[in-house]
Amino acid sequence: MRTSRESLTLPLIASAPLGSSTWLLHLRSFAVAGQLVTILAAGTLTDASLPWVPLLLLVALTAVTNAIYGWWLHKRKLEVQRLAEVSTSMSRGDASLRLPSSVEDSSDESTASQRVALTLMLLDLVTLTAMLYFSGGAGNPFSFFYFVNLAVGGVMIRPRSAWSLTVTAIVGYTFLLGDSVPVDGLDFYRPRGIDLQSGGLLLAFATCSSVVTYFVTRTAGQLKQRERQLLLTQAAQAASQRLEGLTTLAAGAAHELATPLSTIDVIVRELSRHLEDCEKPSSVDADLVLIDQQLEMCRQILQRMRSAAGDAIAQRWDRTTVGDLIDATLEGIRDPHRVDVTDSESVERQPLWVPQEAVAQAVRNLIHNGLDASGQDGRVRLESKLISASPDSSQYDDDHQSRSLQLRVIDSGQGMTDEVLGRAPDPFFTTKEPGGGIGLGLFLTRNVISQLGGELEFRSTPGMGTEAIVTIPLGTSDQSADNAPPHAGASRPANLTRSD
Repeated sequence: MRTSRESLTLPLIASAPLGSSTWLLHLRSFAVAGQLVTILAAGTLTDASLPWVPLLLLVALTAVTNAIYGWWLHKRKLEVQRLAEVSTSMSRGDASLRLPSSVEDSSDESTASQRVALTLMLLDLVTLTAMLYFSGGAGNPFSFFYFVNLAVGGVMIRPRSAWSLTVTAIVGYTFLLGDSVPVDGLDFYRPRGIDLQSGGLLLAFATCSSVVTYFVTRTAGQLKQRERQLLLTQAAQAASQRLEGLTTLAAGAAHELATPLSTIDVIVRELSRHLEDCEKPSSVDADLVLIDQQLEMCRQILQRMRSAAGDAIAQRWDRTTVGDLIDATLEGIRDPHRVDVTDSESVERQPLWVPQEAVAQAVRNLIHNGLDASGQDGRVRLESKLISASPDSSQYDDDHQSRSLQLRVIDSGQGMTDEVLGRAPDPFFTTKEPGGGIGLGLFLTRNVISQLGGELEFRSTPGMGTEAIVTIPLGTSDQSADNAPPHAGASRPANLTRSD
């Protein structure tokens, strides 16, 4: 992610979220200033005779390319700001606006920025080699600045590109060992062909360059990986807090609404009893029946809210099997005769270590959604199988191979569009008729599965039904329910207790 908020001192570009590109602009500006100061100091404070024209031209080349780079970054900054405004407009509901696919790229640096930065760093190495050539070659102490360029490149650009800088630096230093313009006072090394000294210098330079590039790129890569992990952890924590808030809201609403609805139900029944022997229009009886039906619908909604608020997050972990899990799921299905189960005996005997009721409720939500989408006569198919952690293999020849349980819920409905499919897991989003659902089922289902280290995926084609795929990792086959949860990498939440 681009988190830079620095203001550049150059007037060409202001603060912009352009990542390390702004740092490269800074460093090249400092390099121009440092080169000018060094050349002027060496020419005025020492007796060294330097070729002023080529050296100043090389400094000017760096300055001009840096100015062009600053102008290019300024244009990119304006583009980023414009796209940010478009994104803000879209978040406010302007569906007519669409971001380019490049904005959706979450990489730290765009391909264009990487290419430009690599080109400039290669140019800087060539420029440094040329300046050293006119000022004593390998005998110039400033040849150590090769390592500065390599270290900066290892941090700012991708590893493969950084190694191209290392090769360029080694080639440049090899050239300086063979030829350069001599300068009085910098003659502790003079080119004289391949000998022990030049061979040793080249070997030492190549080794140091490779070590610097290797460790800098590895360290930079690990830091970026940790940053990504931190962002994922923060996102998971935010989702957990969101879930907690939603379930608390659902539980509170169910609790508060239960009392007045019960009171209304009692009053309606009392009123019906008092009006039984009274003459009244037929519409009154129809209204009383309608009120009773609506109260029953409210009771069902409250029951779903209590289930969503409690059953999904406050369950115990159980030793069970796939067969028992499926049986527990089917026990709560309202139309079990419309559900076809496809599995095998080996799958049914597979041991599990999961919060059975929470997982059963999660799968039950998917089946109920499938039944609703399939209509009154439609059927839903529940398939279960064991899959390899490797997508390239479906067999388990290795006793230590990691496996996962995959449950597929396939309905016979009309399917969903990409837009509806993308919003389906969002809380309080539902395509059902009013009173048919509160839009928390899929959201809580996804959270239950993710707590187990699993995944929930949807596949749908309009007119051809929807397939919900639940994948729960089981860990390696040498793990048993007697000593550890079978799914590797998933820890038991603090609010779940173990049940033997």
